[in-house]
Amino acid sequence: MVYNPREIEKKWQKYWDENGIFEPSNDFSKEKKYILSMFPYPSGKIHMGHVRNYSIGDAIARNYRKLGFNVLHPIGWDSFGMPAENAAIKNKTHPKKWTYENIDYMRNELNSLGLSFAKTREFATSDPLYTKHEQNLFIQMYNKGLVYQKSSKLNWCDTCQTVLANEQVEDGKCWRCDNLVQQREMPGYYLKITAYAQALLDDMKELKNGWPSQVLSMQENWIGRSEGLEFDFTLDEDSQEKLNHKFEKYTVFTTRPDTIYGVTYSALAPEHPIINHLIEHNLLDPSSVEKIKQMRQVGARDRAMAQKEGLALGINVIHPLTGKKIPVWVANFVLIEYGGGAVMAVPAHDERDFEFASKYGLSITQSISVNTKEFDGNCAICDYGVTINSGVFTGLSSSQAKEQIIAHFEKYGKGKKVINYKLRDWGISRQRYWGAPIPMIHCPNCGLVPEAIENLPVALPEDVVIDGEGNPLVKHPTWKHTICPTCKTQAIRETDTMDTFFQSSWYFLRYTTDASLWQESAFDRASSDYWMSVDQYVGGIEHAILHLLYARFFTKVLRDLGYTNASEPFENLLTQGMVLKDGSKMSKSKGNTVDPDSIIKQFGADTARLFILFAAPPAKELEWNDSAVEGAFRFIKRLADRSNNVSKVHTLPQIDHTKLPDTSKYARKKVYEALKKSQEVFTNGYAFNTLIAACMEALNALGVQEDKAVWSEGYFILLNILEPIIPHICWELSDSLFDLKNFTKIQIQEEVFDEAVVVLAVTINGKKRAEISVAKDASKEQIFAYAKEECAKWLVDQTLIKEIFVPNKLVNLVVK
Repeated sequence: MVYNPREIEKKWQKYWDENGIFEPSNDFSKEKKYILSMFPYPSGKIHMGHVRNYSIGDAIARNYRKLGFNVLHPIGWDSFGMPAENAAIKNKTHPKKWTYENIDYMRNELNSLGLSFAKTREFATSDPLYTKHEQNLFIQMYNKGLVYQKSSKLNWCDTCQTVLANEQVEDGKCWRCDNLVQQREMPGYYLKITAYAQALLDDMKELKNGWPSQVLSMQENWIGRSEGLEFDFTLDEDSQEKLNHKFEKYTVFTTRPDTIYGVTYSALAPEHPIINHLIEHNLLDPSSVEKIKQMRQVGARDRAMAQKEGLALGINVIHPLTGKKIPVWVANFVLIEYGGGAVMAVPAHDERDFEFASKYGLSITQSISVNTKEFDGNCAICDYGVTINSGVFTGLSSSQAKEQIIAHFEKYGKGKKVINYKLRDWGISRQRYWGAPIPMIHCPNCGLVPEAIENLPVALPEDVVIDGEGNPLVKHPTWKHTICPTCKTQAIRETDTMDTFFQSSWYFLRYTTDASLWQESAFDRASSDYWMSVDQYVGGIEHAILHLLYARFFTKVLRDLGYTNASEPFENLLTQGMVLKDGSKMSKSKGNTVDPDSIIKQFGADTARLFILFAAPPAKELEWNDSAVEGAFRFIKRLADRSNNVSKVHTLPQIDHTKLPDTSKYARKKVYEALKKSQEVFTNGYAFNTLIAACMEALNALGVQEDKAVWSEGYFILLNILEPIIPHICWELSDSLFDLKNFTKIQIQEEVFDEAVVVLAVTINGKKRAEISVAKDASKEQIFAYAKEECAKWLVDQTLIKEIFVPNKLVNLVVK
């Protein structure tokens, strides 16, 4: 047949849509597979990263459908967010209009790829109905004590005019606009993710076989569980008097109580209450105050990377075991969010403490001896060892000292063993318009109260001015004025909107429910229990901490609220690599982008899909290659052209393998090798490149034989294998040749691998010189003799040193 991709692809896309081919069944007795690729932000046009992400997910979904599974493979739009407001300012349009026009355009682009999405379950997170249910979930979380409001130092992006979570600050800059982030004291709403810190850690064991170890490691480090000793440092009398007796002591936490005899100073975070008191009561000189203020302007991540800075506060605490006075400093490396914002410093055994002590000339005392390292005062020794200079605890191993020192503190009421986490509660307040309004009301009588459920959704006003200056919801003349649902008096609506990660933390649960039930609830319990967890999730590793951690947290919360039986959202995770061009990530600013629309227009969607899945394994980076795209097109054209050799059948032909010539036997073997490879690839790693290579070899092998039945069998199987990858041409050929009867599970015919003759490569000093065909049961002596006969001209005047035989593969003759 003549290959016309534009005509074929439009034909089958229309057929799939009109017949609802890819819609999931509501028969929950069937075995299911839920395949999901991370939904896109409607930025305007798809890019090659989208093509890769959705081609991978689509191949997996299509394969499971062929095998008879009930498959849910949905699509939607992560449609709230700052870019819409920026576009509104730039283009003088409304964020809603910009967003939904982009959705329409990108939907058509994705449709042109022939992706097998369940289109009846499509939604955008900015849809009022989605917001209604999301606000209800927020209120349920608030009522359960998982949402609270507090004022604290927050990351503020002046360009985006909004607060950022710690996870959204990268190298001191906003993750969206790349501008420097400031620290501001602001009120905000927080989700108590810390209440689930241990559960998030414990349940990682359920994911270790299905998630990349790198992602699990990143989450484990971000949660940051540590066990140690919590105790109080008591201020000496002079220091208490200096602080007007407002403070008697403060609490510190250490994971290394075995080093406590090496403490030579203590350090406080710049935001610690004692520091505030010193500043407010003019107990520090102006230059010190200015230095502390500068420290406060730097975010937590950047402080960790910065040079160690600090200053003495002129106060002291008493060592709880030795009774000695210890000077107290303020230091930029101490974080108010962790361990109470105060630390005991052991410069001999902590690199950070050593750097600080060395810089400011503070004393250094060794309290741990390590056999393999001698302490010379030039660097810290952080290894575990044996205690020295540690009073009654001298001579103990570090583990023994930890245990006994904690026991001592607990016995005498000086401290206790505690577990700490680096993970902080998730601040979700954003001072912007295009987001889901937080459904809370500030009442002068009742205080902070949630909106009544019957009044949801709290919808955004559309008559707003988007000019980039402040929050349009605050400036709107009427929207924020409302009635308290409790006492019915005039009240003020909350003008903050939710972090967009709130929407993407539960969208996968919404998909589980038939659209006919969407009005009633966020998602149906029976549907969720059937479809969850997602069997295969596909997306970028850049979401390892933010989205993936939040989604795990939400799933556990919604389980505890009775919405679902699932404890984990995603059973298996595939993190696809980036698409590169000229060695760099594709970027408009670099001018190295490739427009998917132009590739589809020139070569067809099947070519785009084939190239993107053939160029590299899914988890690896993919380098764009124009000639490889053309090669993919030529392969599909060859597949179409050679279909003229195939006779129309409805089942696999019955073939007597023993009566076939060697070329036909070899062709059958390569076809079934491809079928085996397909089963392997779809159950272990999705190395589509190896599967496609096997199909190419099989097609080549078919081309050098003439048996019509073998041709028909070959295409019956190859079109089945390739359908998840290049669906349009496979449906076209399968429809005309097999009435689509080949799109089912196919059994491997083991007979094709039983060969009377084996083809072996013959190499001399590792270089291939010939191929020989020998009887399967030939002896080594016979094989070596035949190999030497075939390669006689390369053995002239050579001394044979060694003969090597690798069964079923090769003979290597070593000469000199």
